[in-house]
Amino acid sequence: MLKKFTLRNYKNFKDEIYIDFNNIAGYQFSTDCINNGIISKMLIYGRNATGKTNLGKALMDIYVIMFGGRIYMDTGVFLNADSKADSATFSYEFEFENNMLKYEYSRFFNQELKNEKLIIDGKTIFMCNFERAEFYFDNLDYINAETAIIERYLQSVDIEDDTEEIQEPKLPFLRWLTSNVALNSDSILIKLSNYVRSMTMITAGNMMLRLSRRINEGFFETLEDSDRLKDLEDFLNEMGIECRLVLKKLPDGQRELYFLHEKLVPFYETASSGTLVLVDLYRRFISRSWTPSFIYLDEFDAFYHYEMAEKVINYFKKKYSKCQIIMTSHNTNLMTNRLMRPDCLFILSRSGTLTALCNATPRELREGHNLEKMYISGEFEKYE
Repeated sequence: MLKKFTLRNYKNFKDEIYIDFNNIAGYQFSTDCINNGIISKMLIYGRNATGKTNLGKALMDIYVIMFGGRIYMDTGVFLNADSKADSATFSYEFEFENNMLKYEYSRFFNQELKNEKLIIDGKTIFMCNFERAEFYFDNLDYINAETAIIERYLQSVDIEDDTEEIQEPKLPFLRWLTSNVALNSDSILIKLSNYVRSMTMITAGNMMLRLSRRINEGFFETLEDSDRLKDLEDFLNEMGIECRLVLKKLPDGQRELYFLHEKLVPFYETASSGTLVLVDLYRRFISRSWTPSFIYLDEFDAFYHYEMAEKVINYFKKKYSKCQIIMTSHNTNLMTNRLMRPDCLFILSRSGTLTALCNATPRELREGHNLEKMYISGEFEKYE
């Protein structure tokens, strides 16, 4: 699991900001927010433009480093506009069984790698400084990767090519290592790779109306299975949307989803925004046969009534009990010990700090405290 994430000089985060999933208090309620002594369910509040979406993008940056592609590639402004530093720094600390892994790297304004380092159980496995062309690979045997042909990697990054031609982006050594060395199935790098590959982020919105026909058709095809269609129907009913669904194949071969009444009612033309977002969550998460490791749900309840938002949180806590989930919201109705707990509820400030509610007041917060009332009355205003 991810134990700590640290970020500096990225977008609106000029100074260091970190999320310490290991920093829990001794609360005896809402224990389903904790897994093996680590925060697994977190809710972040923040005013508009505090960087809730940027924080999610930063957390997903390791996916880009390890696997490339454009799924989570950030194409906007990368570095903080008020900083003189030439790079953004990312640091991830993981715990896999009894092993501790720390991976950190820096990237320039064009997202080119400046350096990267891997530390396992306190031992530096490798270190690459691409700016100075300095490399350290002396402890690859610690992870049974001593067979790596380092010369091939150094050729791939062209460290001695001083021509002025446009160079390819530097290939992260971690990506190269996991792709070119036969690691043991129980290797900590395989565990890291599996975890990162199963990380995902979604920003809530009325996505279903903007989906291409091809994507809709792929989803509709899965709903031809009567059990899957019933599962979607049960999910919507559990969330408070009382309905019955029917999938029909039209004369032109396309499929269409309907509400079942005395007459069939086209689903996507008549469903509310909140219902469409629920279906999008189902399509992107629940309908897939996968086990996510980390989910960042940005403003997940933007289209929900607060009671539905509570149902969604409880559903995700139950279905993905071992998955680390961070949700962001403006809905203070969710700031309650019935759902979360003060060490899992955070405030993201306009100055770029992240503070748990239990650390945002001199009071000792207990189960009976009305956290929403305290928030609205300005109890935590200092940390906004």
